[in-house]
Amino acid sequence: MNSTFYSNGKLLLTGEYAVLDGALSLAIPTKYGQLLTIRKNNAPKIVWTSIDEKGDTWFKATFFIKPDDSTNSILLEIENKNNLEIEAQSTADILIKILSEAQKLNPFLSATAGYFVETKLTFPRNWGLGSSSTLINNIASWAKVDAYKLLWNSFSGSAYDIACAQHNYPITYKLSEGKPEVKKTTFNPPFIDKLYFVYLNKKQNSRKGIANYKSIAKDKTNLIAKLSELTQQMLIAESLTDFNSLLLAHENLLSNFLQTPTQKEALFSDFEGHIKSLGAWGGDFVLATGTPRQMRYFKRKGYSILIPYKEMVL
Repeated sequence: MNSTFYSNGKLLLTGEYAVLDGALSLAIPTKYGQLLTIRKNNAPKIVWTSIDEKGDTWFKATFFIKPDDSTNSILLEIENKNNLEIEAQSTADILIKILSEAQKLNPFLSATAGYFVETKLTFPRNWGLGSSSTLINNIASWAKVDAYKLLWNSFSGSAYDIACAQHNYPITYKLSEGKPEVKKTTFNPPFIDKLYFVYLNKKQNSRKGIANYKSIAKDKTNLIAKLSELTQQMLIAESLTDFNSLLLAHENLLSNFLQTPTQKEALFSDFEGHIKSLGAWGGDFVLATGTPRQMRYFKRKGYSILIPYKEMVL
């Protein structure tokens, strides 16, 4: 008998970077996500297959489940690791880390039997919609453990993406004394048909962006307060003019703090509408506002992936 788990992808509309330090942020789950299907294997090993949105296998590996007598737990070892390409070895190592941390939280694996596991993305891997966070949330569901703890024990981050994985509506997200505060919200402004997501033709390394933000030795109190206020104002903006003003204020605040040009300054200075960076600046998607005619600008510039807000967001 198969068990299947599903998690939503994510986008962070406001509060990027500062969400790590407690800024109130607007996060939205996407219609795209990731499935994880498991079925039992009589042999003590995990046969793992990862499939992309086109149905092609992009990763495959087998992990032996061995007893660890020293800790009365289990060890995961990659079968024929040296035969894997470097990227596949890195993926296998990440999987072992996540599974091992899940095992520490709840011993769901045993050295007497195993599983066939298949993951399937419904979006291209390079889109940055949460291939890692959806995987961690799915594994947490499988192992019956807290997905936030699993993320933080395995890696780092604000975990807003875990919240998106678990909710089917826009949320405000805030870290308060290290604990996530997730609240259902409504974001359906009258100008929603003039909001678009534009893919920047490259995936951004969010961990690198986070490290850069953390390395900035400035007091972040004022930044967090102002970005939190802008989040609240964006939620109640009634006109595109007001919304654009708030986007610009948000971009300028972070640009000055990070000492980094905005994406509009860097790539789209002659665009008539407004642009807001999302997540780690420099890659993945930006939010663009304007008319369908104005959106033709991006295709002329070579940015062919342009998704209306309603087609992206749950």
